Amino acid sequence: MGRRYERLTTPLVRDDGELRPASWDEALQRAASGLGAATGSTVGMFSCSKGTNEMNYTAQKFARTVLHTNNIDSCNRT
Repeated sequence: MGRRYERLTTPLVRDDGELRPASWDEALQRAASGLGAATGSTVGMFSCSKGTNEMNYTAQKFARTVLHTNNIDSCNRT
C-alpha cells in the first residue's frame, strides 16, 4: 500500500540544509523571524468564504496590520 507517516512530536528547524530537533521557543522564534522578513508586497493571504464574517475580517486585519500587505483575497466570488 502507501507509506506510513508518523506525527512529529518535536519541532524541526533547518541548519545548513539539514533538519534537526529544536525547542518550541526556538522554532517559533525562527518562524516569526522568517515571517517578519517576508512582509510587504512579497506576501499574500487567502481567506475562505466558508468562514464567518468575523473570521474574514480578522484575516484581513492581520494581513494589513501584521504582514503590512494589502494582498488579501478570498474565494467569495465563486
